[in-house]
Amino acid sequence: MELCIMIHACKIASAKRITAVVPLFPYARQDKKDKSRAPITAKLVANMLQRSGCDHVILYAEPSSILYIRTHFDVRDVVVVSPDAGGAKRLVIQFDWDFALFHKERKKANAVSRMVLVGHVKDKVAILVDDMADTCGTLCLAAHHLAEAGASKIYAIVTHGILSGNALKNIEESALEKLIVTNTLPQRENQAKCSKIEVIDIGPVLGEVIRRSHYGESVSKLFHEVPY
Repeated sequence: MELCIMIHACKIASAKRITAVVPLFPYARQDKKDKSRAPITAKLVANMLQRSGCDHVILYAEPSSILYIRTHFDVRDVVVVSPDAGGAKRLVIQFDWDFALFHKERKKANAVSRMVLVGHVKDKVAILVDDMADTCGTLCLAAHHLAEAGASKIYAIVTHGILSGNALKNIEESALEKLIVTNTLPQRENQAKCSKIEVIDIGPVLGEVIRRSHYGESVSKLFHEVPY
């Protein structure tokens, strides 16, 4: 609501163009119906921003994760693992990295009943890539299956670390070497409580996006390269 108020204030002050930089999009998980008559709240929030007068919304952190993988791992030994069928496929196609995925079945939200690994991870450094980590049940279960499949080390890189409920306890007791999250949400308290959490700063990426947007340069080019 505060963002809508600020956008509206800029609009009535005759701003030529209004761009909202939103590191974490509200209600992003509710982007489709999971049952009859369920609300699509992400669409509602997007409509609110548009009606308030917003011309563009920037939410983008992928180059930070790519840069971390390139600078901290030998990519020849890495296999990128997606906890679901959609997840990290674009990264793999783009950079020609080895890829594996999990097919998962849920009985209810935040509760995975069954996971099946598709791909080879034996003697590889497995990096789980996901957009959001809430209770971390899925990530920790995936890490357990990867360890059983023979992965030499297991890491997880997540854009938004919500880390609610027993998430920190689950991470500490899991087979994960580290959980790497961006700072789209404050993580200082979580880092103090869990030694496995490492934080990536997305500030440089957002700064580059803002600069490109302001000077009319291509923002979509960032989807294909890390410019720093």
